[in-house]
Amino acid sequence: MAIEESENGREDVLIDGQKHGNVAVPDEFNVNYLKLYYAKLFPYADMFKWMSYGNDGKHPACDKYYIGRREFSFTLENDIYVRYQSFNNVVQFENSIKEKCPFKIDIGPVYSVDPAKKNAYAQSGDNVFTPVERELIFDIDISDYDDVRYCCSGADVCLECWPLMTIAIKVIDTALRDDFGFKHILWVYSGRRGVHCWVCDGKARRLTNEQRAAIADYFRVYKGNENSSKKVSLTGPVLHPFLVRSYSEVLEHFFETRLLLSQNIFSTEDRYEKILEMIPDTSATSDLRGKWQTKRGSKEDINVVRWEQLKNTLQSGKYKATGLRRCVEEIVFSFTYPRLDMEVSRHMNHLLKAPFCVHPKTGRVCVPIDPDHCDEFDPTAVPTLSQLFEELNMGGTRAYDDNEWDRTSLGESISFFRSSFLQPLLKSCKEEMESSYNAKLQQSKSSLSW
Repeated sequence: MAIEESENGREDVLIDGQKHGNVAVPDEFNVNYLKLYYAKLFPYADMFKWMSYGNDGKHPACDKYYIGRREFSFTLENDIYVRYQSFNNVVQFENSIKEKCPFKIDIGPVYSVDPAKKNAYAQSGDNVFTPVERELIFDIDISDYDDVRYCCSGADVCLECWPLMTIAIKVIDTALRDDFGFKHILWVYSGRRGVHCWVCDGKARRLTNEQRAAIADYFRVYKGNENSSKKVSLTGPVLHPFLVRSYSEVLEHFFETRLLLSQNIFSTEDRYEKILEMIPDTSATSDLRGKWQTKRGSKEDINVVRWEQLKNTLQSGKYKATGLRRCVEEIVFSFTYPRLDMEVSRHMNHLLKAPFCVHPKTGRVCVPIDPDHCDEFDPTAVPTLSQLFEELNMGGTRAYDDNEWDRTSLGESISFFRSSFLQPLLKSCKEEMESSYNAKLQQSKSSLSW
């Protein structure tokens, strides 16, 4: 691969001997564009610094073997999986990616020993190969909301249903920070239909599987399966403060002002019948059904009218069925509350796609999402390989440097990753390392003084 200057002063990119300059390129995934991406745009140094957590420095407390015990997994062309990759330095990391050109890069845990040598340890008979550290991770997929969205299904996503992901970010991020005290949290677009969350505080990385499961259960409100008419059951005399906050500050407003209208939740009989099935009082459902089956002209949106009728009916005090008083909240939770892949969060050894990968189905880069401005995130505007390819060619000739991405729409995402996530994280890691080291020194001095 090489860069040549064309007659008009623009750069032409040579990939596998073919020149690509002032030509239209398809807006899709292409292995040649992926090679260019890995050659010029992938932020190797930033990714490696993140995964090192300050252990790549010269402080005496640094664990120089730390990064070499981290698993990286590559998915190559034709779905060839290469697991238990490990790298001792950023040069190895970069060279391996450029050589193998993985369609996907997954990140696993830090193991007790080098994962690339796991077979040797297995043959020794000692059960020493075990995960010892891993970010607390969350995986949320829009396809898990197919029963409550009517604009899309499966892997498809649009601006009408994407706000469900925005709401998930708001609810989970607030709880992680306010309820658990975590600070170093990275949200990443999956490249197609969902979001990933990386909680990177030291105390989060060192959680046991049991502790991870407890945090995952803290967020769990869905009790039924995909065939259950009622998936949420808010039991107990009072709601947990986390659920109260989520409902009053995020979910209720989103449901009534956005989702109700964008998904036309009450617009047809088959849709409102799904909601009536959640109500545990046949008299109440019969009364509502009677109102909705009688066509009456109204200037208001039919979804708004029927939702207000449902709320007034259930909160009137006329019906006495058990569980009725929380039914309005349960309906809102059923439609809006985050749907987590619980198993991903429960276990240390789960892999999760690395940020700044490229999704092979869409060609879109897995860019970070700012949780403070997640309302502004547009998945359809995320840069694609072909777009980045065009942007690289648009600029004039310039010397090679580390900031090729500044010439592209990827630059803003990498800058955000550095300034809002990586730099504060590394500062915290160094402070924690220094504090731990000084505490050990003090302990050593105290023992010697005896």
